[in-house]
Amino acid sequence: MGVTLFLIIFGATFALGYPIAFGMIMGGIAYFIASGINLSTLTDIMAIQLQAKDVLLAVPLFILASNIMNDSEITDKIFDFVKKAMGPVRGGLGYANIVTSIIFAGISGSEIADVAGIGNIEIKAMLDDGYDGPFACAVTCASATISPVIPPSIPMVIYAMLTGASLGYLFLAGFLPGLFLGGLEMLMVYYLSKKRNYPMGTRAPFRELWKGFIRSFPGLLAPVILLVGIYGGIFTPTEAAAVVVGYVILVSAFIYKTLGPKKLYKILIKTVMNIGYISFMIAAAFVVSYVMSREQVPALLTTTFMKWGLLNSKWLLLMSANILYFILGMFIDVSAIQLVVIPMLLPLVQAAGIDLVHFGIVTTLNLMLALDTPPYGQTGYITSAISGTPVGEVFKEMLKYWIPLEVLALLIITYWPDFVLFLPRLFGYRG
Repeated sequence: MGVTLFLIIFGATFALGYPIAFGMIMGGIAYFIASGINLSTLTDIMAIQLQAKDVLLAVPLFILASNIMNDSEITDKIFDFVKKAMGPVRGGLGYANIVTSIIFAGISGSEIADVAGIGNIEIKAMLDDGYDGPFACAVTCASATISPVIPPSIPMVIYAMLTGASLGYLFLAGFLPGLFLGGLEMLMVYYLSKKRNYPMGTRAPFRELWKGFIRSFPGLLAPVILLVGIYGGIFTPTEAAAVVVGYVILVSAFIYKTLGPKKLYKILIKTVMNIGYISFMIAAAFVVSYVMSREQVPALLTTTFMKWGLLNSKWLLLMSANILYFILGMFIDVSAIQLVVIPMLLPLVQAAGIDLVHFGIVTTLNLMLALDTPPYGQTGYITSAISGTPVGEVFKEMLKYWIPLEVLALLIITYWPDFVLFLPRLFGYRG
């Protein structure tokens, strides 16, 4: 009775357009009342579980670092250097867009931060240079998909918290898939640039190129500090995020002189607003996990999947999970999918013998693909607002060229686990 009531209220709040975290809480309250459990237990679950997950401290720190880089013009200087480095290449700004996203991925860990931050600069530069709006928006959406795959990654932090997988090995596993995705996107830029005769870049004199490198070098050093700190055993991922925040504050304030107390205060407020909803949703998800565990839903799912024979083939289970993620991602917030679905899939994945680090990369890429897919696709709406391009034209360009490319990358990463796990194993992973 209690779990039925929970599902009805949770589904009703979602159908009525309320925030999904609100539905989790309201459904949890109904379940606790129906089951005769003291409501104070609900708040205990939310507060204690959230406090116990130390790894989650990395999330606000990564968001703060990316906000500082965007608002203090560090990313502007990086994009300017990459743009000049492309030289006289047809579609040069398309390549620069992708390369800048790969660099920015080493700090932000968020596709939305990439699109709303550096994407704003990239799209305006491309429109000014004669590129059409749908292409400028679509390549920005597609390149931003790389951000959460290449470490650091906010979705990977949440995945590690939910599954117990090593965050360090998850970060390592994302490198090659992220670079591979970037390579595929560059091939698409090459094809479309030739087909549509996009503008060629200009050759920058060596002196100007060198000056651009020097100006951008402090910003380029930020992801290096983070990754060397983590894999050199100097910092944990959370400590590395804190060090990078301190570094970008010092660089912005004393080298670029683009950050003062007032601007830093505004950035801190912006960051708190960014993480408030995420934190509330994570806390609410602990209530859902409690309900599902108490009602033994994961065990029931495992038994059902065993009867259907899905656990006999890890490849079939991976395909089923990908389809589920893809369909849900078209309608539901990515964080909500992670927090609700992964705890239910985890016993199935473990029973089928699927490596948790490999599954984490598959999950991350699939959910980032959801951000590009209509009707929910947030990146399409953001880039449309930035460029003034009708959102329908953005999604048309995405569905025609970029979504099939991302699906191809997802299939290769799904069914070639050795490619994903090559770097983690090189660093001692035994999974």
